[in-house]
Amino acid sequence: MSAPNAPVPRALVALVGRPNVGKSTLFNRIAGRRAAIVEDVPGVTRDRNYADFLFEGRALSVVDTGGFEPESRDRLIAQVRQQAQLAVEEASAVVLVVDGREGLSPVDSSVADLLRRAGKPLFVAVNKVDTARTEEEIPLAEFFRLGFGEVHTVSAEHGRGVGELVEAIVAKLALPELPPPPEDAEEPEEVSESDRPKGDIRLAIVGRPNVGKSTFVNALLGTERFVVSDVPGTTRDAIDSLVEHRGQRFVVTDTAGIRRKSAIAQSVEAYSVVRAMKAIDRAEVVACLLDATEAGVEQDARLLGLVAEKAKALVIVVNKWDVAEREGATQDWYRKELYKRLPFVSFAPMLFVSAKEGRGVTRVLERAARLVEQYRARFPTPALNELLETIQEEHPAPLAKGHPVKLYYVAQVAYAPPTFVIQCNRPEAIGEPYRRFVENRFRDAFGLEVPMRLVFRERKRRSRPPSKRRG
Repeated sequence: MSAPNAPVPRALVALVGRPNVGKSTLFNRIAGRRAAIVEDVPGVTRDRNYADFLFEGRALSVVDTGGFEPESRDRLIAQVRQQAQLAVEEASAVVLVVDGREGLSPVDSSVADLLRRAGKPLFVAVNKVDTARTEEEIPLAEFFRLGFGEVHTVSAEHGRGVGELVEAIVAKLALPELPPPPEDAEEPEEVSESDRPKGDIRLAIVGRPNVGKSTFVNALLGTERFVVSDVPGTTRDAIDSLVEHRGQRFVVTDTAGIRRKSAIAQSVEAYSVVRAMKAIDRAEVVACLLDATEAGVEQDARLLGLVAEKAKALVIVVNKWDVAEREGATQDWYRKELYKRLPFVSFAPMLFVSAKEGRGVTRVLERAARLVEQYRARFPTPALNELLETIQEEHPAPLAKGHPVKLYYVAQVAYAPPTFVIQCNRPEAIGEPYRRFVENRFRDAFGLEVPMRLVFRERKRRSRPPSKRRG
């Protein structure tokens, strides 16, 4: 069995191109959901959009580049090139999206020139090729002259050719197939102690620009001089520091440097999200910094949503609390207000710090260590089933068309996050309210402040051996 807490190796695919060629529609099609606003107006994507997805058992992320509002043709070319450069720096592979109906434009050629020098696997997606007849009518030869190799004709709107494009990307990157999640296995096995994650705690520091990440990280690494060494991170600006505090070692990934990349990066706030995706993937615990004077804004919600989606342990760190205190804020009020705005992370602990004054900074490490104990914990099967029995006695599941729903047995099948399979007779009848109730009872019983997964599965009846007939 592979280590349950091993980070998922996700390849980042960047969609690059001029406005109105259908990047956002292609992004939505690849991501498998309507994740980007699609509108037939150039430059409607004012932010980078990103999504994780699986393709035939391979883990990838896709990012849709945008954010430019052309004022003139010269400025358009410059902005497209800037956006392409930022995406290329992060991506494992780049897809140049062009409009098949309009043919190759000077902007397309300009971006292609930049991409050729990047040394990344490159693909051309000729979009808006809705039918085989359209494919015969468009000037495909001029797209081959770009020198990217195979040209993929696609219809993002209708899905035509998109699967073949992603398949080619997966083949070029030689991505390994992921093992099935333990909760999806045919007969899930209970976790053993030998599978339990061990070793250093991986902690990522994330947050939108200007929340004080640099000050916080400097305070964290400077306090008590407990930095052991600096080692290169896997991204160009994210730095891994090996830190020891109270006998526990942490690998702290600092994404605070993302705005120092270039003047371009400093003007693109969403650039931080792309870097944060990688840092979150590699971490067990994420410390997400918020600005006490303006927390709960859209960018905060995006980052916290990423952490929740990836099921990482989370510490919400409210920085600049010294400023908020002087303005009369209280921790109880702030906590209630933030959880009201962002209820999907209400399970996570919240710490109030002042990085500028160095107040409360090391408590983040101490809380991260506590969370990892829960994140890696093994819960005894007898205790789990006693709790399941108590839950049913206190609050049985709602009837399904007049028939009782019975929960028979629960077992932990994975760590990081703790994952439990509950065998029952009618899993399809268990609605979201009852799922939340069971999860909350698990949290209360075991004091869990980390993400957890509950899987309700129908218990298979064991076949009985045929009875011997007496002659």
